[in-house]
Amino acid sequence: MGMPTGRADRRSDHAWEDVQRRDDIGPPPSDRSASEDRARGSTRIPLSVFSSWHPGIESGGAHFHRRISVDDWKLKPAADLGLPAQERWRSLKRESGLVENLLRLGWWTLVRTFLTCWNRLEVKGRERLPAEPRFVMIANHESHLDALILASALSHRWRDHVSPIAAGDVFFKQNPMAAFSATFINALPIWRRKHNTGAHSMQTLRQRLLDGFAIYILFPEGTRTRDGHMLPFKSGVGALVAGTSVPVVPCHLEGAFEAAPPGTRFPRCRKIVLEIGHPMTFESTGNHREGWEQIAARAEQAVHQLAGSGARPEQDPAKRAI
Repeated sequence: MGMPTGRADRRSDHAWEDVQRRDDIGPPPSDRSASEDRARGSTRIPLSVFSSWHPGIESGGAHFHRRISVDDWKLKPAADLGLPAQERWRSLKRESGLVENLLRLGWWTLVRTFLTCWNRLEVKGRERLPAEPRFVMIANHESHLDALILASALSHRWRDHVSPIAAGDVFFKQNPMAAFSATFINALPIWRRKHNTGAHSMQTLRQRLLDGFAIYILFPEGTRTRDGHMLPFKSGVGALVAGTSVPVVPCHLEGAFEAAPPGTRFPRCRKIVLEIGHPMTFESTGNHREGWEQIAARAEQAVHQLAGSGARPEQDPAKRAI
């Protein structure tokens, strides 16, 4: 489709002048002049104006054009390059490709449609979400639907950045489930029952969060509720964000336990409400056990306040172990 004439045509002229002056690439690839283009009612904007755009440059046409060099791309081999499929599914350094991207587009469209129609999902406070990754979403853990609910509240364009932190002994033990969790949900495993792996895994996850545009979905209770009441938060969320500017977004789920209580094979038709709170940051909190416990306590209080129940009495710090 052509753009309206007038100001858009002048922008096209400026675009070519800017490209010729800065990049010295010669005349437009056509024998027709810009005035002839205007007479014909067409507006051609140089492809280089678009190809040189990247998220760090403000939009607005050729006036924001600059030359992009090979160094700007900083291409590196994928962190999971060469890993066998079974290892790649379980790797905390797993990266996404085109196939996963397309499969997730279909998967999350299906999930969002199902939750909206079957469970009448209502999302409150979506405007409080950070404008871009990185951040960590936390919530009370009521059912196996929880991660799907939180992820469905996010933009589809972030689908390759969203990673629910899942129990490895549940979602990654068997190869078919591991393949599904990695390919469609992009979940990352934490192995709760393997000795001497928790601290190393948390450090790897923390580095991944700081290095990229990651969005984690985390349930600090560490397990689903069995009676509908929220359990004490563990300190793992603190180990991820202490001393950083990464926002933690508290959320509260209502109705997920009724929709999918333990033992349910197919979700029941129950209304689910997700309320998203204001992001919190913990740049001044120390990256040590005491700091992690402080973050867990503040996060738990924030989720309780979203539920309207106020803060709980302070829990024994020993119960907040990762």
